[in-house]
Amino acid sequence: MENQPKEHIVHVNRERRHGIRDKPWVVSTIALIILVVLLLSLNVFNITGKVVSANKAGEKLADFAESQGLTVEVSSVEKEGNFYLVTLLIEGQELPMYVTKDGKYFTNYLYPLEEEEEKSNNNQNTNTQTQEIPKSEKPTVDLFVMSHCPYGTQAEKGIIPAIEALGDKVNFNLRFVYYIMHPSAGEVEEQTRQYCIQKEQEAKLLPYLKCFLGKTGTAADSEACLTEVKIDKAKLNSCITKADKEFKISENKNDQSKWLSGRYPLFNIDKQLNELYDIGGSPTLVVNGVTVNSARDPASYLDTICKAFSDGKVPEACGTKLSTTSYSAGFGYNAGTSTNAQC
Repeated sequence: MENQPKEHIVHVNRERRHGIRDKPWVVSTIALIILVVLLLSLNVFNITGKVVSANKAGEKLADFAESQGLTVEVSSVEKEGNFYLVTLLIEGQELPMYVTKDGKYFTNYLYPLEEEEEKSNNNQNTNTQTQEIPKSEKPTVDLFVMSHCPYGTQAEKGIIPAIEALGDKVNFNLRFVYYIMHPSAGEVEEQTRQYCIQKEQEAKLLPYLKCFLGKTGTAADSEACLTEVKIDKAKLNSCITKADKEFKISENKNDQSKWLSGRYPLFNIDKQLNELYDIGGSPTLVVNGVTVNSARDPASYLDTICKAFSDGKVPEACGTKLSTTSYSAGFGYNAGTSTNAQC
C-alpha cells in the first residue's frame, strides 16, 4: 500500500500567525474569497464530524485558491488545535491559512477569546529524543529530507557539525522522502544531484551541502558549489543519467497521473527505506533503524546520535562542544528557533 504523507504537528509561533497582516497585497487578493465563504455559511465553523487528513485539507484549500485564478503551492500542513494550519506559497510569499478539520471552511486568522498560556516548550537547547535507540559500535544515521523543504534544510544545517565531529565513527546517509513538494524549485534535479555526489564522491557530500545550504537553493547556486568543492562533473552527470533511468525520475516527474494525491511527483531513490521506516515528512531522523526525534541544533543532534553507541564504545568526539542554537528554517545560516515542523 502506498505511503501517505503524515500529518505534521507543531507548536506555531505567534508571530507567524500575525504575519498575514504584514502582507496587505495578500489580504486584498483573498479578502473577497473569505467573505463569500463566510456569508454562504450560516454556521461557519460547524464541523460535521467527518475529519479529513491534514494533506487532504491542504489540497482542498490549494484547489479552491487555484479555482479563483491564483497559482499556489502547499508548503506545509500542521495541526493547530481544532484546525489545520496550511501554509501556501503565492508568488514566493508564505500565506498561513486555517482550515477546519472537516475541510469545509477556512479563515486567515484565529482571534483568541481567552489569554493564551505561555508555552514552555520552545527551549532551543532541549533535546526532544525519547525513543530507545538500539546500540552499536558504529551507529547508522539516516536523515530523510526534501532538498528544498525549509525544515529539511534546517535539519541538515544542524546535523552536519555533529557528523563532522564524529567522522568515521558513524555511517551517515542522506536519504530522500519518496515524494516531491517543491518541483518548481528544482527539487527533483537537486536531489538526484545530491544522491550521485554521495554515491560516487562521498567525501565531497558534506562540503557541497554546506556550500549549497548557505545560498538560496537555485540551480546557479548548485553549479557554483560543484565548482567550489571540485566535484567531478563528468562523473556526476554520468551517474545522474543512470539514476534517472534506474529510478524513473524524469518519467515520474512528467507523468502527473502517477503523482501522489495528484499533486506531488514520486521520487523513488529511497523508496524501500521510506516504506520500511514509514517515512512521511521532511525531515525524519532514523538512528540504528529507529525513527527518533531530536531538537535541530548541532549539540542536540550530537547527543542523540551518541546515545546509539555501545557501552564502552562512546568516542571522545561525543564530548565535543557544539552550538546549542538551531539554524533558521530554509537556506542561509541565520539563527532560528526550535521546531519539530515537517514538510
